[in-house]
Amino acid sequence: MTTAAHTSSHIAITPNILYFGTPVALLTTENEDGSVNLAPVSSAWALGQTVVLGLGTSGRTAANLATRPDLVISLPNPGLWAAVERLAPLTGATPVPAAKRARGYRYEPDKFAAAGLTPVPSETVRTPRVAECPLQLEARARRISPDAEGHFLIVECGVTRVHADRNIVVPGTQHIDPTLWSPLIYNFRHYQGLGPELGHCFNSETPTER
Repeated sequence: MTTAAHTSSHIAITPNILYFGTPVALLTTENEDGSVNLAPVSSAWALGQTVVLGLGTSGRTAANLATRPDLVISLPNPGLWAAVERLAPLTGATPVPAAKRARGYRYEPDKFAAAGLTPVPSETVRTPRVAECPLQLEARARRISPDAEGHFLIVECGVTRVHADRNIVVPGTQHIDPTLWSPLIYNFRHYQGLGPELGHCFNSETPTER
């Protein structure tokens, strides 16, 4: 039975967004002319070797992936939040879609330079990685479908290669050390990092002593 004490501290709200703490990813895709688009996204999750992305329908990234499926999903650490924010108001779409123009977006053809980031070649896809990001996932879009209301696109990507900064890899293994790697988190439109470790799952392959 639910008691009043358990429910009295909750109220019903209608937030404009539901970014309740998700990692930021920087996506590189190929434009029609062979140049590169770089865009931040805050809706991404992974299962096995698949990464699922949520994209707006009017952006350059969605248009690129519809015909050129290669991409790189680069994951920044908290120290790169300012570079991510420099990308936030930029779009590779020209003319700028009306909805984006109304929200203050502006066209920028060279987003790497605008953000102060460095492109490096990939090994299995055509688009470059972001050198400054500790984790970089080369991938290809395998399926693109609209969400239930038709406002967004859900993109399922198959990862073809993972690049990790050696400083966050457990020596002699294929594992990321979670005590050394921290993703940049987008939490209700605020940038944050992870706090101290609280514990680990029973089947973790990288347990830490406490």
